[in-house]
Amino acid sequence: MFTLDLDEFLFELKDGAIKHVGASNKTATAKLYDVESVDVRGFGDQRVKVSCEDNSGNEVEVALDPAEASEIAREIERLESESGIFE
Repeated sequence: MFTLDLDEFLFELKDGAIKHVGASNKTATAKLYDVESVDVRGFGDQRVKVSCEDNSGNEVEVALDPAEASEIAREIERLESESGIFE
């Protein structure tokens, strides 16, 4: 399941094209649940890309600095050793 929360965005649909016409100070949140596959690879010279996809074909990609990717890896290892989530 994929959810997308667009906080007060304003879009225009004209001639089959979607264009954002609101203020540029808006935020959005994307969430992907029930992930079926995860791919981690290098992205450019200085990024790590994490790509997650569910069984409906919805996909979320995140490009991280190496330090951010390492922090995520450490946090996952911590969860594996300290919680019952992985049992």
